[in-house]
Amino acid sequence: MDGGSWADQWDTGTDPTPEKKKSGGAAAYGKKVGEKTKSVATTGVKKVKEGTSVGFQWIKDKYQKTTKR
Repeated sequence: MDGGSWADQWDTGTDPTPEKKKSGGAAAYGKKVGEKTKSVATTGVKKVKEGTSVGFQWIKDKYQKTTKR
């Protein structure tokens, strides 16, 4: 052997998959998806806050019922 590896023999130095540039349509679609994701996340956070609030209120009510007896 010459000291070169198999990869060195067969590596042409070029990437077989050319880079694809995003067109205006793809960029706009990505922006829409980002906005939708933000909207869904915001809605989810609101639901978590409401659920937590209801849960704490339920615990407080249960505790007050047991201490009033």
